Amino acid sequence: MVLTTDRLLLRLWRAGDVEPFVALNADPAVTEFLPGPVTPEQAAALFDAQNAMYARHGCCYFAAELKETGELAGFVGLKYQDFSVPFAPCHEVGWRLASRYWGCGLASEGARAALRFGFERLALDEIVSFTVTDNARSRRLMQRLGMVRDPQGDFAHPALPAGHPLSRHVLYRLPRAAFGT
Repeated sequence: MVLTTDRLLLRLWRAGDVEPFVALNADPAVTEFLPGPVTPEQAAALFDAQNAMYARHGCCYFAAELKETGELAGFVGLKYQDFSVPFAPCHEVGWRLASRYWGCGLASEGARAALRFGFERLALDEIVSFTVTDNARSRRLMQRLGMVRDPQGDFAHPALPAGHPLSRHVLYRLPRAAFGT
């Protein structure tokens, strides 16, 4: 299964994606609001987990490949989340692109395709997104996508230790009825 946009192919992960994914995660700008760089073993495990999630739930963070060059730009997609927060289980729209692709609309293009897929193909009633409180770039994108912040849903991410500087997350929501293409 592949989703397409004007400039992207959103597809399942392949072994050849490891090296470019590790390289984009070695950029401190990319990992500013993430726990850190990614090893090849972590990348391979992430790819296996995402492909398995697609098999189970019909969605995942897809590899985002540039149509024009075949280059891996990062990922965009929907992830089924069932961790210990009040709004879960849920489906989260998320993205991570190499910094050289920031500001050219690829994240919003891919995220809109993922949202459309979630609402139209998976018949989801709501899709959420969340990020570290200080991640203004991602928060602006969430707002451009029509998502609305739910301050009552803000949370400490359970995958991070209490008090970790990246633990506090803000929650944005988008109900199907509010989605505009």
